[in-house]
Amino acid sequence: MEKVRIGVIGVGQIGKGHLRTYAEIPEAEIVAVTDIREDEAKRVAEKFDVPHVYTDYHEMLERGDLDSVDVCLHNFLHRPVTVDALEAGKNVYCEKPMSWTYQDAKAMYDAAQETGQMLHIQLGRIYRDETACAKRIIDEGHLGDLYAVRSIHYRRRGRPWVDGYGTKAFVNRKTAGGGAIIDVGVYNISRLLYLMDNPEVLSVSASTYQKLANMYEDRRQSGSYDVEEYGTAFVRLADDITYSMEEAWAVYADSPEEDRLFGSEGGLRLEPLSYHSTLADIEMDATFNVEKAIVRWHRCDPTFQYTFNADLPYYRRSQHHWISAQLGRVELLDTAGIGLNTAFITEGIYLSSRLGREVTAEEIENAEHRLEREA
Repeated sequence: MEKVRIGVIGVGQIGKGHLRTYAEIPEAEIVAVTDIREDEAKRVAEKFDVPHVYTDYHEMLERGDLDSVDVCLHNFLHRPVTVDALEAGKNVYCEKPMSWTYQDAKAMYDAAQETGQMLHIQLGRIYRDETACAKRIIDEGHLGDLYAVRSIHYRRRGRPWVDGYGTKAFVNRKTAGGGAIIDVGVYNISRLLYLMDNPEVLSVSASTYQKLANMYEDRRQSGSYDVEEYGTAFVRLADDITYSMEEAWAVYADSPEEDRLFGSEGGLRLEPLSYHSTLADIEMDATFNVEKAIVRWHRCDPTFQYTFNADLPYYRRSQHHWISAQLGRVELLDTAGIGLNTAFITEGIYLSSRLGREVTAEEIENAEHRLEREA
């Protein structure tokens, strides 16, 4: 193939963002867009010079000239649309989170395995320069035996809809499935799973909260705000690794904003990327010139070869990687596997919080679909 022919399903905020990125990629050709709002679909199609518009994605999937589809819909719609597209013989790029429940994410993963089609999940932070550098440091053994990881990310006041941005769908369990954990926590969970080579989850202990006073009670009520704004979890992983995390849309604290990995020989903080160890029996804290390393690797390392233009290499951004993989230029990162394990952890967080105790992997695997009756 010289181009990848794509149909975009959903032209809201996320869909428009994806279309802008595809416009930067000469090898990406948008054949059609689909949205239940026909007037908006037509307006967006005209803006991005897309020749075909649909209001029913099933009709779009019947096209024989589509290689892949890009799913930009609310969380609860990821599974049905993705599975339909895979079964129609299309590769699928799906927004994060993989789905609103682990059970639905597993159905997506299984459908990709059964059909042999490619499934890619938007996990944007695994493409950051700091992540690429950290991955090389870890893979070369500079941390020794990895035994613990941690992520803490706060917004002081950033609840979708309630605090004045985004839509109601972000704060309602019937469309989102959860709040801060499933909205932004998945980025940090997935990045650390990627750096750890996606280890098996053994158990999860967690609590979630919605406690802060709401100054805009009318927005809270109109959005049916019933998801968590803060969550904390302790996850036991295979190989005697533990993962502790906190995620908040809103909390009364300044933001630590950190992801850390601890090993027997050294530790890493991801942003800014720093290394902590002992050299000559002296405690050492070191920083890295990430920018220069990335430029050099792009020039010298075949795994960082350029594509499209000098600023858009194969592993620099999710959609560029997706197009490159479909063209056979690189092997697709296992974002489906990482996304599935991320969904397993988030499912465990909600299950543990609801039961008020630690839950095992078997309990998470066999948990009743917690939202299907409400959808």
